[in-house]
Amino acid sequence: MKKLIAMLLALVMVLGLAACGGSSAPAATQAPAAADAAPAATEAAAPAAEGRVYYLNFKPEADGTMQELAKLYTETTGIKVKVVTAASGTYSDTLTAEMAKSEAPTIYNIGNMSGLADWDDYALDLTGTAVAGELTTDEFNLYNEAGELKAIGHCFESYGIIVNKALLEKAGHSVDEIKDFASLKTVADDIHARAAELGFDAFSAPGLDGSSSWRFSGHLANMPLFYEFRDDGITEQPATIKGTYMDNFRNIWDLYITDTAADAKTLTTGTGDESKAQFTEGKAAFYQNGTWEFASLTEAGLTDICMIPIYCGVAGEEKAGLCSGTENCWAVNSQVSEADQKASLDFLYWLVTDEVAAQKMVDTLGALPFKSAPASSNTFLANGNDLLANGCYNVSWAFNHTPNVDSWRATVVTALAAYSAAPSDATWADVVSAFVDGWAAEYAIVNG
Repeated sequence: MKKLIAMLLALVMVLGLAACGGSSAPAATQAPAAADAAPAATEAAAPAAEGRVYYLNFKPEADGTMQELAKLYTETTGIKVKVVTAASGTYSDTLTAEMAKSEAPTIYNIGNMSGLADWDDYALDLTGTAVAGELTTDEFNLYNEAGELKAIGHCFESYGIIVNKALLEKAGHSVDEIKDFASLKTVADDIHARAAELGFDAFSAPGLDGSSSWRFSGHLANMPLFYEFRDDGITEQPATIKGTYMDNFRNIWDLYITDTAADAKTLTTGTGDESKAQFTEGKAAFYQNGTWEFASLTEAGLTDICMIPIYCGVAGEEKAGLCSGTENCWAVNSQVSEADQKASLDFLYWLVTDEVAAQKMVDTLGALPFKSAPASSNTFLANGNDLLANGCYNVSWAFNHTPNVDSWRATVVTALAAYSAAPSDATWADVVSAFVDGWAAEYAIVNG
């Protein structure tokens, strides 16, 4: 498939350059026209109306904002901006299909190092670009083996356990009680035991339907990966993993499937919407998800909520913070014309420096690591910042190193579902095998 894409893109590149009749220095080394001046709300110096921008959006929840900003930018500069949003869970397939077209995306998302391995040849080196110059940190960026900046982490997010503090109080507990896995389990067990009396349970359903399973095969699976990688000093995708902290993964998963009203035997059909509804309707005190849910939860009427770390029984975890990182990294298509590359870089620069655009991006995405970005009003992000300010360590997104991510996660989900339906040491051994042996198998598939 990639060879076919490469052939098609090569043809498109030749035709595109012929049509341009030659151009100036490559966009990767050029700042936008407005780079030397302080940008105004929507009055940044308009570049010449040439080149096109096709933004293949990774986040369905950001579609409305990106469509609005695309229209505003076109009205301001004359540059045509097209935004297409892939349906949830289909981005990889959509990207592959769109990249084979004559007018391929000029801006797209690379989520992790595995994705970079697939798309490195189609990603412009963003080192020295104006948008890269606006970054306040490179912690969320993706670099290839040559040290080239291939994708910019343009927003960062955090996830953990979202808590309805009002329900905790009704149950006679408070967030201050929860400092580690043992204290989390004590509170959750008590709520579950009195669920009929209280009118709510501890955890919302840990559904394993495709709309929900990523919370566990990706986000929850990060816990054993993070601690193993921290112990072993792993900073790049390893060929194998040991599963050192799989017992800790079992600790928290058992809590999720036990202290809930959900039937563990039917989790394969449990959806993300159902789990969220249980929380927003006051039927559960705890809900694992991320900072991106803050706006929708408050719109649903929840005001007394916060986010705490995911605890799983690791020594010293009382100093753990939220799980913070990103799968949202902008890449610019290196195979489109230089005019399209420059137009795309100008658009990205405008998104993070223009007062109106940057505010809309923050309102939608939560937090942007750029100099001109306004602060977020997201309480969950504030919770994470408070933990870090108090000396807690960040639980980084080790799952970004997962090889052949969709296939690996699918295998883990299947094993988790079987274990949940019939918990035993034997069925848990299958989860460990899917996790550890599956990693090695997927790495071999990708790397030969």
